[in-house]
Amino acid sequence: MMKQIVIIILAMLMAVPAAIAKDEKYAQATFPKKSHDFGYIKESDGVVTCEFEFINTGNEPLLILSVNRVCGCTVPDYPKRPIKPDGKGVVSVSFNPAGYRGGFLKTIKVRTNGREKHTTLTLEGSVIPKD
Repeated sequence: MMKQIVIIILAMLMAVPAAIAKDEKYAQATFPKKSHDFGYIKESDGVVTCEFEFINTGNEPLLILSVNRVCGCTVPDYPKRPIKPDGKGVVSVSFNPAGYRGGFLKTIKVRTNGREKHTTLTLEGSVIPKD
């Protein structure tokens, strides 16, 4: 009898975390790709752009609160409206190679209301200067 009571109590305790996790409400920006390599780009060709797609893998609306850049050579664009659960969005980043020579590595910080509040995206490549 005592053994059955212990088994029942253990079963109930094991069910509690699963029930809590099932009812947890959160948003989550999931980026399948967090880096982009432009390869070799010519300074004379001007601005280049790449896109980072993401999915809201949570069960609440996702808000992109801010997208911070490290310098004026990068310009981000991102959705200003909430992204529904299972909805998709894009963070687009432009890089201006003017004045750069050789390799570069730039980071973009995406801040959301999601479970993981921050995501870092990276851009890299090598600039071939004007002759």
